[in-house]
Amino acid sequence: MSKQIQALETELGAPLFTRARGRIELTDAGQTLLPHARRITAAVTAARSDIDDVLAVRAGHLRLGATPSLCSWLIAPLLTRYLEAHPGVTVTLTEDGSGPLTERLTAGDLDLAFTVGDMAEVAGLSVQPLLSEALVVASAAHLPPLTRQGFIGLPQLREQAFVLPAHGYDLRDLTIATCESAGFTPRTGVDGGATDAVASLVEAGLGIALLPAMIAAGRPGLRATPIAPPGASRTITLAARREAPLTKAAGAFAASLEAHLTDLHAWGRLPQGMQAL
Repeated sequence: MSKQIQALETELGAPLFTRARGRIELTDAGQTLLPHARRITAAVTAARSDIDDVLAVRAGHLRLGATPSLCSWLIAPLLTRYLEAHPGVTVTLTEDGSGPLTERLTAGDLDLAFTVGDMAEVAGLSVQPLLSEALVVASAAHLPPLTRQGFIGLPQLREQAFVLPAHGYDLRDLTIATCESAGFTPRTGVDGGATDAVASLVEAGLGIALLPAMIAAGRPGLRATPIAPPGASRTITLAARREAPLTKAAGAFAASLEAHLTDLHAWGRLPQGMQAL
């Protein structure tokens, strides 16, 4: 301790204590330094406490990205579960398409992102497949059915007018790719809109659409027709930066997600058309 005090006095260029007749008293310089030292000590103690909170996930900040169609059925209950266990963590949620989300993740603006489709080839990202979600052909319930069978082949949709999601939405690219794999390009009836808008336009009879089975099942104005084998689906994944370790808050979220999906599968509560991967 004496050596540390001497080193500090040397650095400051002034004695901090008087040492005479067995008594040690603060000099004027020592009296001036004292309130600063107390504030520094308090700040160090507070910093250690804050760091302990972060390490124990009693505090922290999670920057999460997700595609819009996942936010209602997956993200909302998942965040409820997560924040009940870690109430001191703050969460920033960004909604966007998979492309912009992976760009923000790569740039370090997000900790984790739920994406749709094959993201395995995105450089610098670690991608974990979570769920496979079946697509169905959605049409207006008040119009005649597209087929009298229990399913429909994709080539049978060649002459149908499609309601396509707006540019930048994952479902738009998936719809076009799925139709092209069946040998045709979808004929556009109405072009543009978010997933809810697409569903509403289909309900009005303005065309058909490929929609996740869960979304179609939740709208009585839609008729959902399964696609003939092998069907069509999309993969929901969780992406993170490969080279950057997860923060404690993000690691706890990933663990909460795994537990949540395990419970949904065990209790038979996965939405219609969903399969765990």
